[in-house]
Amino acid sequence: MKKFKKVLIANRGEIASRVIRACKELGIKTVAIYSEADSQALHVKKADEAYLVGPGPISGYLNINRIVDLAVNTGTDAIHPGYGFLSENPEFPEVCEKRGIVFIGPSSSAIAMMGDKIQSKKLMKAAGIPVVEGSDNAVLSEDEALEIAKAIGYPVMIKASAGGGGKGIRICFDDGELVRNFSLSQSEAQKAFGNPEVFIEKYITKPHHIEFQILADNHGNIIHLGERDCSIQRKHQKLIEIAPSLILNEELRQKMGESSIMAAKACNYRNAGTIEYIVDKDGNYYFMEMNTRIQVEHSVTEIVTGVDIVGEQIQIAMGKELDIRQEDVVMRGYALECRINAEDPRKDFVPSTGKITAYYSPGGIGVRIDGAVYKDYIIQPFYDSMIAKLTVSGRTWDETVRRAARALDEFQIKGIRTTIPFQLKIVQDDDFIKGDFDTHFIGERQYLRDYKLQRDPFDKVLAISAAVAAYYGI
Repeated sequence: MKKFKKVLIANRGEIASRVIRACKELGIKTVAIYSEADSQALHVKKADEAYLVGPGPISGYLNINRIVDLAVNTGTDAIHPGYGFLSENPEFPEVCEKRGIVFIGPSSSAIAMMGDKIQSKKLMKAAGIPVVEGSDNAVLSEDEALEIAKAIGYPVMIKASAGGGGKGIRICFDDGELVRNFSLSQSEAQKAFGNPEVFIEKYITKPHHIEFQILADNHGNIIHLGERDCSIQRKHQKLIEIAPSLILNEELRQKMGESSIMAAKACNYRNAGTIEYIVDKDGNYYFMEMNTRIQVEHSVTEIVTGVDIVGEQIQIAMGKELDIRQEDVVMRGYALECRINAEDPRKDFVPSTGKITAYYSPGGIGVRIDGAVYKDYIIQPFYDSMIAKLTVSGRTWDETVRRAARALDEFQIKGIRTTIPFQLKIVQDDDFIKGDFDTHFIGERQYLRDYKLQRDPFDKVLAISAAVAAYYGI
């Protein structure tokens, strides 16, 4: 194994800080990149070196050649892509390889293969892994979509072939909805991913969204680290994640774990990845997609297994053989992660920007914060709205939920709106505490819908501030 001396992190926010932390524990120097809008970001302050990569807020983070040039010029051994931005762009590892830089992640071919939802579904089906019934290829017209929907039966989902993050998805319950939504999904897919292709699949009602974390080295060893339940979502985007799932028994866990390893073998996968499934009320599971990168919610798996997933990513890329075998993986207790987003739940989760006037993070036993902000930090409108992750753990599910409520109540971020009050309501919900939830949990609760209609004293403060500013011409 050849140890890296220096790693460049081609990302920002909490994941950049998380990778820096892992590198420091391994004795590896770090290089951060930033835009002008990000010059005061935490990852810039924490890295050993930091360099401006572009005048615009986004373009520098997406410029493959500029980033790789910087890695070469700074004597960097490897690049960690984090998540988002270039992390699932198959061109990135190709350019790294040509320039003699190690890409901390899977091969270009694996990224391309599993990034195409249509092709990955075909591959999984051929490997004997259950998939949701639907179209085998891109659906090019409304008429073709109607034919497929008639064959498999409503409800159906229109999904972007190159999609992710809930973008390009439309649920349709009849022909009229399918016709209305088809071109909208294509437009959203083109805008979000540069690819308008969509496909149709059967919509599984009231499912659980379950994903399995895998690690695969360069010596043929592949293991899974158990599952995460990501069913608490809004607009198909995860808000709370849990490990392990409350609905899986040991038999189903073993079957899904074996399927996940089979999926990794089918695409000759290396490094860390996640296999995502839909699980119906009868315990049937179906492959949904593979994320060929580190996941936001990796922290819950780290806590219940004791495995440093980011550290393993780096060491796998250095050529180290996994020293963890499947029989060594034991999940202890429970962990729950809340994505703390700078969003206003009262206004349909519209992003909230501005200066953070106060920041008090929770602490105590079983509390972990992965943060990207601090007092006086200014939330910009250019980036993803997640500003921190709160992960709590306990010996039992009941202890974990109570700890989550306590920690959310302690967590104070002032000056902007956040999802904290909304998430506090969820973890105090009796059905959530009992484990009675699925992907429809938020949409089915009237009190959460009513939450958006409640008046808040902060609105009055904002109105007064705006009036004063207008009066003085500020």
